[in-house]
Amino acid sequence: MSDERTMRERMLAGDPYIADDPVLAEESRRAQQLTHRLNTADPTDHELRRALLTDLLGAFGEGSELRPPFQCDYGYQTTIGARTFVNWGLVSLDVATVTIGDDVQIGPGVQLLTATHPVEPGPRRDKWEAAQPIVIGDNVWLGGGVIVCPGVTIGADTVVGAGSVVVQDLPSGVVAVGSPAKVIRTL
Repeated sequence: MSDERTMRERMLAGDPYIADDPVLAEESRRAQQLTHRLNTADPTDHELRRALLTDLLGAFGEGSELRPPFQCDYGYQTTIGARTFVNWGLVSLDVATVTIGDDVQIGPGVQLLTATHPVEPGPRRDKWEAAQPIVIGDNVWLGGGVIVCPGVTIGADTVVGAGSVVVQDLPSGVVAVGSPAKVIRTL
């Protein structure tokens, strides 16, 4: 039985897909155009930046701030809660959903990476890929340069030290550091 879904439908379902879907291409172009406008806008024009982010993202919470530059694949797959602060240089590879909670602090140069690729050389050469969602809980602090890998959930009130690579879920209320990030303290 063949799979009649479009590659976009496969991507949104979290299944392997090839990024050659014309709708995905248009959505990617739209995200590139909006992020370009955001990243080249007057940094003191908070009203324009908020309007661009509200248009680009799946949600952009009240009282939140995101300092450009910002890069994403599609935008609508990323949601940011209320009163969240995102410092310069966030990369949100939002092939799957990226959910950022309320009152989150994100340091400069953070990468939220949902995309996965096959380990086997054949499917990788054939350009198959997939993705797993990322969830950042309320009141989390991600230090500068943190990398969050596909499928990771970080619980509320957790702190991840600068430069850490998070490859597995972290519980609520802990401090985690290192590569891979390990819990070093309970809060």
